[in-house]
Amino acid sequence: MRRPKVAVLAVTPQAGEVGGAERLFSGLATALCDHGLDAEIVSVASSEGDFEGVRRSYLRFWDLDLGRFDGVVSTKAPSYVARHPNHVCYLMHTMRVFYDMFAIERPHPTAEDLAQRDAVHRMDRLALRPPRVRQLLAIGEEVRLRLLSSLGLDAVVVRHPSTLAGLAPGRAVQRRVLVAGRLHRWKRIELAIGAMAHVPGDMELLIAGTGEDEAPLRVLAAGDPRIRFLGRVEDRELSRIYSESLAVLFVPVREDLGLVTLEAFACARPVITCVDSGEPARLVRDGNAGLVARPDPVSLAAAINRLAADPAFASRLGEAGRQHGHAITWHDVGRTLALALAPGFVRFAP
Repeated sequence: MRRPKVAVLAVTPQAGEVGGAERLFSGLATALCDHGLDAEIVSVASSEGDFEGVRRSYLRFWDLDLGRFDGVVSTKAPSYVARHPNHVCYLMHTMRVFYDMFAIERPHPTAEDLAQRDAVHRMDRLALRPPRVRQLLAIGEEVRLRLLSSLGLDAVVVRHPSTLAGLAPGRAVQRRVLVAGRLHRWKRIELAIGAMAHVPGDMELLIAGTGEDEAPLRVLAAGDPRIRFLGRVEDRELSRIYSESLAVLFVPVREDLGLVTLEAFACARPVITCVDSGEPARLVRDGNAGLVARPDPVSLAAAINRLAADPAFASRLGEAGRQHGHAITWHDVGRTLALALAPGFVRFAP
């Protein structure tokens, strides 16, 4: 019997970059295959550099010929404008520059800025509501609430784990904390760097990742030899660094999900995040699987110093995170999506 063929709609990464989105695309395809479907990743280039690029990106997905597929799973913006009668959206995020980050990126918006934002909201509202999509799912509560407040649309939250290879608990180096991920202003790496001025002794801060803000961050960290930039790190080496760190700092602003949190959990490492970091703060819960600080260097430093002074406490938090992370599985994601596409598609994996 022919396996139903499903397209996982993906946005082409820039310059070969592999991050949370690319892990989501590959994880989705594998999870759907594990539930009896023939899943194929269909990537389309997208640009948010200017509004003309945004418009062209929407048109590329709108014009896709998906007739050879029995079902479609869209993911991040603007893949969900694609047309197919059996379409489920597993939303990573809309174009955040027109949503929760609009006031930050456009502090003094022009009439044109406002018109562009409203146009994107109109397109997204039309694309994401029934009957254009059979079901609307979101990767986290942060994404769900953003949709609800901006577009009046609700979604079912189904979190997904990471596909990073080699994640496992290890022996912690008590004088080392880790920052991992894209070096971009929305990730607020400068808060972690600033915190080190209030952390005494030989505590190291390792920064794994690359991004457009790397140069100014290196300038900010200059003069403190305890802060080391590792650049892009291979998966298994990154997993090892996770497992050997006292804690993981993850302090973005209103993060959609944040695989860094779940990767730290898989390695039984506590996470230090911020009250306004979105989904990471919901996952961590202060004193449960890590510490939730105010978004300022002094508060972050206090959290680092607290864990450094009590390694047993840090270990307990890390173990709680590991147990919490066990409940977030690709099996559940694949099952939910297969059922959403059509109950007749699904062959449940054991």
